[in-house]
Amino acid sequence: MSVDSEPVTITPCPDGPLLVRGDFTVLTAPGREETATDRRVVALCRCGKTGIPPLCDGSHRAVGFRAPAPPPAEPSEDG
Repeated sequence: MSVDSEPVTITPCPDGPLLVRGDFTVLTAPGREETATDRRVVALCRCGKTGIPPLCDGSHRAVGFRAPAPPPAEPSEDG
């Protein structure tokens, strides 16, 4: 990632993939580059049923994937 690069953001889609935006590289567990792309957005599978891991192929719709509820928000210091 270069100094000028945009920050990476990860946004969970409701009952779907994680959208990754920015200047990123996807690595496998051993640390080698998995997905070399010049795309600025990729969808990463969360359901585990994709045919093209780690990317989403829409299988979550067919299998009825339901994402876990997000953790409750931490109370603010203001009360």
